[in-house]
Amino acid sequence: MPAVVVSNGGDVPDFEGKVTIYVMICVIISAFGGLLFGYDIGISGGVTSMDDFLKEFFPTVYEKKQHVHEDNYCKYDNEYLQLFTSSLYIAALVASFVASRACSSLGRKPTLQIASVFFIVGVGLQAGGISVLMLVFGRIILGFGVGFANQAVPLFLSELAPAKMRGALNICFQLFITIGILIAGLINYFASNIHPYGWRLSLGLAGIPAVILMLGSLIICETPTSLIEHNKNDEGKAILVKIRGTNNVEPEFESIVAACEMARQVKQPFKKLMKPSSRPPLVIAILLQVFQQFTGINAIMFYAPVLFQTVGFGSNAALLSTVITGLVNVFSTLVSIYTVDKAGRRILLLEACVQMFITQTVIGLILLIDLKPTGSLSEKEAWVVVILVCIYVMGFAWSWGPLGWLIPSETFPLETRTAGFAFAVSSNMLFTFVIAQAFLSMLCHMKAGIFFFFAAWILVMGLFALFFLPETKGVPIDSMVEKVWKQHWFWKRFMVDEVDEEENKVH
Repeated sequence: MPAVVVSNGGDVPDFEGKVTIYVMICVIISAFGGLLFGYDIGISGGVTSMDDFLKEFFPTVYEKKQHVHEDNYCKYDNEYLQLFTSSLYIAALVASFVASRACSSLGRKPTLQIASVFFIVGVGLQAGGISVLMLVFGRIILGFGVGFANQAVPLFLSELAPAKMRGALNICFQLFITIGILIAGLINYFASNIHPYGWRLSLGLAGIPAVILMLGSLIICETPTSLIEHNKNDEGKAILVKIRGTNNVEPEFESIVAACEMARQVKQPFKKLMKPSSRPPLVIAILLQVFQQFTGINAIMFYAPVLFQTVGFGSNAALLSTVITGLVNVFSTLVSIYTVDKAGRRILLLEACVQMFITQTVIGLILLIDLKPTGSLSEKEAWVVVILVCIYVMGFAWSWGPLGWLIPSETFPLETRTAGFAFAVSSNMLFTFVIAQAFLSMLCHMKAGIFFFFAAWILVMGLFALFFLPETKGVPIDSMVEKVWKQHWFWKRFMVDEVDEEENKVH
């Protein structure tokens, strides 16, 4: 008999197994998809603040930037400059639905391999760009890579990991995103001094992790769930033995087989998602992505060099400050890896809301009172803003950043898992696109008020997490319906059997 742990008001089987060296290799290789996503987030803001890049592709922005009396909040307000950053995310939105089908029909591993090809082609187009059109097209191809990687990697990690370590291993995806952002900040800092093609170096070096992902994807395994889903039961069981490091995998194997049998009954997973019983994980998956973006994190990560220049740092100092926030981001994500399977998901989200609300509000107050359209903050005040941004990044990095990906990847039943996660990825990309496309214009028109705007959203998301987000710590991925949704005070009303639904329609 497997051991039993108590969680969410019920008995949950604790399947036997450990985290093997092979699993860690698979986790690290697949997480390079996250590193590329993070690198793309971090690199674009630094590149768009480099004078050589602006002179070649956006000369009007360069001229505007040189005017010392130009409005601090508006000197980078240019729709085409924003399109360079944001085009990636609208492409990823579209790609996520294609990637969902690929995950289901081909498997998680082939979907990762497709992502690596998109990454390599996109990097080549960007680094060799000779026109704005070519740059944007390169960003769109990269966006397809992001859409495929962000669909496959969290699912791959959640299905590979044992339940008791699922949170920590899944957060490796977010950890590698933060590492990618940090590497991008370091490269931008040094490349900004290489004239006139430092920006090409910044964009081109993304090819290294793209090649690592492509070659590494040849040696990782497919997940047992995906293999069994494709009627490869013997192969799936053999992989399960390999990744768990024990021969006693029969209970978990039977659980996966049962979940796959149920999934096969569902011929149209997107239609199944519209059923009331699918509403709880779908609503939460989408809202977590919306909330993740409206914390304001990507506005800061995309445009950190621009933001720090706005409050009075020079170009090099602004890029260095971005490296500092990148380091904070990485180490704070390690905190999440350590605590998420001990403290749980909800407590991290709630604590971070308090932390982020306070810092966003105080930053807004400092800028409102002391940063005029012309001039700059004092050196002391500018460093206070950097410190507050770091505290804010800490809160995000151990909560809404990693858990925004973890929770949707672990809460859908198998029959709607890839379809449901496609909605999560596409929602993330849609609102990432909205923020990326709108931030510089919002900064220009709202000025310091933009920080109060994000603070208000943080208050809303904290209330949502408090009342509507169930705890999923330690619950096997295929036991969520019985042990989480049917036990929750609000969501249990949606968990009716389809037989009951049909009877209600008849009567």
